[in-house]
Amino acid sequence: MRILHRNRRPGRYEIDMTTGPLIPKILQFSLPLILTGILQLLYNAADVIVVGNFAGHTALAAVSSTGSLINLLVNVFMGLSVGASVVIAQSYGAGDVQRMRKAEHTAMTLALFMGVGVGIMGFCVARPLLLWMDSPADVIDGATLYVQIYFLGMPANMLYNFGAATLRALGDTRRPLYYLTISGLVNVALNLLLVIVFHMAVAGVAIATVISQVVSMVLVLLCLLRSHGVMKLELKECRVDRRSALEMIRVGLPAGIQGSLFSISNVLIQSSINSFGSLVVAGNGVASNIEGFVYTAMNAQHQACMTFASQNYGAGKADRVRSTLWSCLGIVLVIGLGMGLLVYAFGVPLMSLYNQDPEVIANGLIRMSIILPTYFLCGMMDVMVGQLRGIGYAIMPMIVSLAGACGLRVIWILTFFAANPTLQVLYASYPISWGVTFAIHLLCYLIVAGKKLKQLSPRS
Repeated sequence: MRILHRNRRPGRYEIDMTTGPLIPKILQFSLPLILTGILQLLYNAADVIVVGNFAGHTALAAVSSTGSLINLLVNVFMGLSVGASVVIAQSYGAGDVQRMRKAEHTAMTLALFMGVGVGIMGFCVARPLLLWMDSPADVIDGATLYVQIYFLGMPANMLYNFGAATLRALGDTRRPLYYLTISGLVNVALNLLLVIVFHMAVAGVAIATVISQVVSMVLVLLCLLRSHGVMKLELKECRVDRRSALEMIRVGLPAGIQGSLFSISNVLIQSSINSFGSLVVAGNGVASNIEGFVYTAMNAQHQACMTFASQNYGAGKADRVRSTLWSCLGIVLVIGLGMGLLVYAFGVPLMSLYNQDPEVIANGLIRMSIILPTYFLCGMMDVMVGQLRGIGYAIMPMIVSLAGACGLRVIWILTFFAANPTLQVLYASYPISWGVTFAIHLLCYLIVAGKKLKQLSPRS
């Protein structure tokens, strides 16, 4: 079944990405994404702020040191949601409703099975991996408890993310924002209740996070089940379509492998940070949490570039694919540089919200002074990856990212940091790897992708 997409009026929450001015539509798409990302970060911020102020710096270090390990275990599977979003968006742009619906139902089926599998795996391997990361002795028990409870909620996490990916592929970034607003309020309320009233510390913030993830999952599933449009989820159609699954794996598996191998380099960095003790771990965790607000604003442009490129590639509109890239690069440069410098300027009061310990703040500021002024390079690197994935390249951005960012960081740690084991040298691995990787991505795009786009012809 096919429709003439250019003649179809978008639904209330959808965006027609194949016609009209690009920048206003990119902003219309990305602004709700930015707010959604901020709400997701507020989950973590609420965890860190409450535990840091009411349970001490050891509990703070336990919660804040787990991010790289969690990402290591889930990124391969979350990468398939990228593949699902690309396949659904390309099908929608091409007007192929049958292919789009098969992809949607395949994605949701895979999400359930992967959520259960990853949840069991993460629960079982949490402590051995934290030991491998040299988690400090006064931190490891709390960190293990947090990770194990977190992974009990992995089925809900997977189903929400794949459901939200379906909505985003059609241009709907507003309803995921609404759902996360509700679940975010639940998370904050439960944090306050479980930590302050019931004194559950690390376990309290973990339980609050899992319950909030269940709330967001229920809301996005109800949205898809009750939809009257092309995205309506039918439980009787939930099965794995072989062609759809292979398409998602082709695009999403390299993205997931890239994310997990990035996490390996970040785990290595976290292990190096752990060697400085719990005060440095806490300061790094707080700074990283604050930096996340800048990153999520930039990452929205990565999502926008990938989705707009996917729909326009499906519609055969090469000029709009190219214009999408340059528009998103310009937007991410302004956001990354402006927000990075602004957040760094207010670094001390922002960190004081999380913890009042002068040593924690001082250690966090070391990280912020290196990362934030150069963070725009990370955003530009991600936009390039989004463009390449949107037009169907999966292996090339993975290889470039792993060699230019992950590999370079590992080499940096084993050489420069080993010779000069200071926090400043360790953190310098980030901007150097971002800049090198962006430059290589851009070169690959100009050489390879240009040929592919010349072969496109508009679909009618």
